[in-house]
Amino acid sequence: MFLTGVSKFSKVSLFSGLNHLRDITLDPRYSALCGYTQADLEREFAGWLDGVDLDKMREWYNGYAWLGETVYNPFDVLLFLDNGQQYRNWWFETGTPTFLVDLIREKRYFLPDLETLEVDERLLDSFEVDQIEVETLLFQTGYLTITESFTVGQRLRFRLRYPNREVQVALADVLLDMLTDLPARKSRWQDALYLALEAGDLARVRDTLCAVFAAIPYSNFTHSRLHEYEGYYASVVYAYLASLGAELIAEDVTHRGRIDLTLKIPGRVYLFEFKVIENQPAGAPGALQQLRERDYAAQYRGLGQPITLVGIEFSQASRNLERFDWAAG
Repeated sequence: MFLTGVSKFSKVSLFSGLNHLRDITLDPRYSALCGYTQADLEREFAGWLDGVDLDKMREWYNGYAWLGETVYNPFDVLLFLDNGQQYRNWWFETGTPTFLVDLIREKRYFLPDLETLEVDERLLDSFEVDQIEVETLLFQTGYLTITESFTVGQRLRFRLRYPNREVQVALADVLLDMLTDLPARKSRWQDALYLALEAGDLARVRDTLCAVFAAIPYSNFTHSRLHEYEGYYASVVYAYLASLGAELIAEDVTHRGRIDLTLKIPGRVYLFEFKVIENQPAGAPGALQQLRERDYAAQYRGLGQPITLVGIEFSQASRNLERFDWAAG
């Protein structure tokens, strides 16, 4: 008997119960059991792949990993091929992860952490719904997957990431709705942000982000205390950038410290530093000043692309950007 599902359930009982199962989730021998490998795709669907950019398709729909070969979600592949090879959020559109969104809201989860997660085996193996962690639920339901395993002492640990572009963009969209309650205007601002970043128009980036925060309904603050934690403001910006499908690196490590967020789009690199002014000690450097003093741009100069330093300072009192400064890196 083989059982599968989107999340684990308790298999342990004090008395007789379903307590003789063997969990093969993290067994590399079975990693491709429930998905299509790249070889499967190119062999079995050869007649339907004319004109398909296989690298782009892999970026969008492959990437699910359980310590072995990465696989495609079969549902994505079938709908992609049956609907004119359109790159859309096919799997994600089958349902809204309400329980997950509610848990992220309740925990006041710092969304940029989704880019740099490291967890231990115990966390991934948890199945107690009333005590479940955000990372556990994200992994068990397919929104994050394993990119690497390693040991610290005698403990096995895992690095997690989004499996592919579909999940990154779609999950960011849902989280944006939770953080801002602005679904009707979201796509307009997403387009404006991408075009401004692509053109290097930082004044337009600033104006767009100011408009986003200014438009968040007052009731969203009175009915929620999300805005009172420092990570809220950075999480909103992160979710907008993640929803663009761009490459993001949170807590980007350099020899002088960590960049809050690095954004790469074709031909350009942006380095972001976030601060909440009410939480800064007297004499602390501003966001842009910190980027400059620590020369965070040094590791990207070899790319030969324009590098822009962006310092963003928020105010909890005004619930908006207090300063937005930029400079060439």
